[in-house]
Amino acid sequence: MNVGIGLPIGDPATLLTWARSADAGPFSTLGLLDRLVYHNPEPLTALAVLAGATSRIRVQTEVLLAPLRETALLAKQAATLDRMTGGRLVLGLGVGGRDDDHQAAGTDIRTRGRRLDEQMTVMRRLWSGEPYGDGVGPIGPAPARPGGPEVLFGGFQPAALERVARSGDGFLAAAAPSWAGGLFDTVRTFWQEYGRDGEPRIVAQVNVALGPQEVIDDARAAMHAYYAFTGMADRMVAGLLTTPTGIRDAIAGFAGLGADEVMLYCHGLDPDQVDRLADLL
Repeated sequence: MNVGIGLPIGDPATLLTWARSADAGPFSTLGLLDRLVYHNPEPLTALAVLAGATSRIRVQTEVLLAPLRETALLAKQAATLDRMTGGRLVLGLGVGGRDDDHQAAGTDIRTRGRRLDEQMTVMRRLWSGEPYGDGVGPIGPAPARPGGPEVLFGGFQPAALERVARSGDGFLAAAAPSWAGGLFDTVRTFWQEYGRDGEPRIVAQVNVALGPQEVIDDARAAMHAYYAFTGMADRMVAGLLTTPTGIRDAIAGFAGLGADEVMLYCHGLDPDQVDRLADLL
């Protein structure tokens, strides 16, 4: 079971410290979430900086809101980052559920799922070296991974789970072990129905904070502010894992469900959490 670190967004200047510590430890991946109308760093830009400061750890968008972005440019950015990191990019994608993000980007929230499907068709074609379209040639560079970086889709609705089988490589699940199993099973069923070889890669995510009370309080406040728009911020904060036993149990629970990796998403800003989490693995 691989274990990655989800990075906090409150102070982008501290993320180099987080990344270097994680790269020196047992962790497999650095993850960074995406919003437009918020104070988070832009993930592709930030992960490019972090990739340059590390040597082996993967960098993952968790999830990048693709419909907010122009498709050809996104394909070029992702291919560039994948090529320059030697294939260390994992492109986690989602549609985005906040109306203000879509207003700021000038996109229609009502058609975001259809737009993502159209984007994937274009990006897969471009990553394979084919021309953009009539009278427009290929858009490089070629990614390090043939056919483009690994693509994971996040989401909970059937359309999002089917998208994994139709045009993705795996599933990014921000759900507790108690109900993630049903999502995993649905993704695997779609995978078989589409005649895909092998198995979808399953990456789970759990929110954690490990350290003294001020670290936990910081994480809870950050989570509450971030998820306030959902109307379920209290419920989200209640699911924050704050003990070694709780975190180990969650990792074991996801392993029992057949997950390939668990991302421990940290909302508190204390970078010493990397070492604390490394010690409990």
